[in-house]
Amino acid sequence: MNTFNLHTSNSTSPLIFRLAPLLQKFKDLYLIWYSYYKTIPKEHRFSLGIKVDNFLIETIEIIAGALYVAKEEKLPYIKLAIRKTDTLKLLFLILWETKSLDNKKYLAISEKIDEIGRMLGGWSGQIIKQQNSSIKK
Repeated sequence: MNTFNLHTSNSTSPLIFRLAPLLQKFKDLYLIWYSYYKTIPKEHRFSLGIKVDNFLIETIEIIAGALYVAKEEKLPYIKLAIRKTDTLKLLFLILWETKSLDNKKYLAISEKIDEIGRMLGGWSGQIIKQQNSSIKK
């Protein structure tokens, strides 16, 4: 699977990347988060907000890494991405419960992160199924 197909376009951006669907979802989540980050109260922006930002970037790195390793090496990456995504859900919940994110923003983030969680779970299940079927042979 070509994850980063680089090509030029007549659009305003000089380079266009076609990302793997999961990376695209995470990029979309990050862009939503980035637009909200600036509106978070200072007491959370420079503590919990930075932590969320770092987790998002780390998870993007982990997923990108999982795309390029051999099949038998993917599962630890995916499991780590799932753990980080679950932690992100909790951190976003805290931001919402402390009123640092309003209902509309929390809902938008929750929908994206739930979809990402389902995709990661599906990927994990697929890898485990493949590993189990290769063991039985």
